[in-house]
Amino acid sequence: MKMTRRALAASLSAAALAAQTPAQTSAAAQPAPDAELQTARDRVKANTLLLSGQQVPMTVEPAFAFKP
Repeated sequence: MKMTRRALAASLSAAALAAQTPAQTSAAAQPAPDAELQTARDRVKANTLLLSGQQVPMTVEPAFAFKP
């Protein structure tokens, strides 16, 4: 069987895409949208508090010059 490089690449990419399909989960296993949103907000708040406590030396901060 004669196969070109393009045909081989197309068949390999199709096989890789087919292998990456996610497993189906039941609706009961997924968190409610409100709970997921609250979890994301909590993560953002925790990261904000963590980053606001870090000291950054003046030499690290870039100088901004906004020119119209």
